[in-house]
Amino acid sequence: MMIKVGCCGFPTGKYRYFKTFKLVETQETFYKLPKPKTAERWREIAPEEFEFTVKCWQAVTHPPTSPTWRRSGLVVDGRSFDKYGLLKPTKENFDAWSGTKEICRILDAKICLIQCPPGFNYTDEHVGNMRKFLRTIDRGELQIAWEPRGDWKQHSGEIGKLCRELNLIHVVDMLRHEPAAIGDVAYTRLHGLNPREYDYKYRYTDKDLRNLTEKIVSIQKLVVDRFYVLFNNTSMAEDAERLVRMLKTRRMEVVV
Repeated sequence: MMIKVGCCGFPTGKYRYFKTFKLVETQETFYKLPKPKTAERWREIAPEEFEFTVKCWQAVTHPPTSPTWRRSGLVVDGRSFDKYGLLKPTKENFDAWSGTKEICRILDAKICLIQCPPGFNYTDEHVGNMRKFLRTIDRGELQIAWEPRGDWKQHSGEIGKLCRELNLIHVVDMLRHEPAAIGDVAYTRLHGLNPREYDYKYRYTDKDLRNLTEKIVSIQKLVVDRFYVLFNNTSMAEDAERLVRMLKTRRMEVVV
């Protein structure tokens, strides 16, 4: 099993980051899609073996009422205000996906992460829209990693069913939850272990990282070919480097 470790976004300058890691999950693409020339520049300055995973543009997942839209600088026309986000099978969302897919193509990304907002709870409407949207879009060669939030943790059986049905990678924080479905690719996003789940002001202890290492070792025994580990906390670069050192001591195949 090949293991790749990186960060959600660049915690340092890109050139410095490229010297340490071979993987990043882009965060800029979530708030507002970069211009193609900007993405081309990212690809050009990155080493050839460097891998980008792309966080899907929020227009696909988050309605314009979401606070995250403030960072986009975009104004949504009133007539289409209710047609964005929540994986609705609308022209607006399909166009937003096409834009995301183009950035994935330029970056030569293998995986696109779709992170749903807390308001995208488990309902018949949301499941129906999700099925229609994901069955309609052109994925090309992309694999889609899905991080559900809200009350989905109480419906792990349905998560597993949807992942198998729609060919999705279930993304979880593996220090908090177990994936509901595991295929040839595993993907974990680590948000810290504060009482509030998405509180990123956290530094992982050696004990935390040893626990994570054991989870990776156990998953290695399954059918997984590639394991992506993305840190999303304030000390993510330092914590990611420490994990890499631990994995190496266990003689794991870490891409560095």
